[in-house]
Amino acid sequence: MTTGAICPPSTTVAVRRMDSPPAGFQRCGSLSWRRRATDVEIVHPFDRSSISDSAMVAGLVGLIESGVIVGQPAFEDAAVGMIRSAASTEASSWAAFYDNSIAELRAGTSPFGPIHRRARSLLSGRSVLEVGSCFGFFALQCAEDGYAVSACDISPGAIGHLRSAARRRGTPVDAVVGDATDLPFATDSSDTVTLIHLLEHLDPQGVLDALGEALRVARRRVVVAVPFEEHPSEHFGHLARLRVDDLAGWAAQVRHGGAETFTDHGGWLVLTPP
Repeated sequence: MTTGAICPPSTTVAVRRMDSPPAGFQRCGSLSWRRRATDVEIVHPFDRSSISDSAMVAGLVGLIESGVIVGQPAFEDAAVGMIRSAASTEASSWAAFYDNSIAELRAGTSPFGPIHRRARSLLSGRSVLEVGSCFGFFALQCAEDGYAVSACDISPGAIGHLRSAARRRGTPVDAVVGDATDLPFATDSSDTVTLIHLLEHLDPQGVLDALGEALRVARRRVVVAVPFEEHPSEHFGHLARLRVDDLAGWAAQVRHGGAETFTDHGGWLVLTPP
């Protein structure tokens, strides 16, 4: 929740990297900012050694909570701007972002690390489809662990960055653009289908459609993870405040062969296909 917007949702966000902010900028955690006539300018200190998903998110959440940037488009523009400007070229910036983020997830130093670790522990079989993969950190980790991995996201940009990272790291991932509610995959084509922090982005009918599609594609298991928040995170595009009862309610509305719900850094629903 913001404390009162300093800039309206339509404000343009400009980002650059500097070791220390110039005069006229206000500090907010690791970042600094100033408002100009039509935009807000953000300065960050992250370089090739320090740019990562967790560092980027932590810095920007501080600006969200202070009302400096408002809404999902501004958040995403600021995030991409931070990543692109971390190194001397955009390609090296994205490479550092991927390498540092995956290293933090592996080491458990990223807040999202326990979620990925739990999700990997729930995989069944040798093939995995990650639905709603975003940057694809989970898909890349699974592929590097020896799984046959596919990934799907509705954003062409995210899939493009995942494909580039997979090629550079020598990690085979079949990454495609697609909608979770109408998956471009054959029935029974993956052992496990994961929907990790995806369903909170969908409306009620979209949730049921996505679960039905995951159960169609999965041979052995569907793994769902959702965040438990007091208020849906607008900047992440979250639409609903979820609890365990919501997970049980979803399971009651789709055809499956068994369901388990539990909590661990959020909520989990594990479904067996019918």
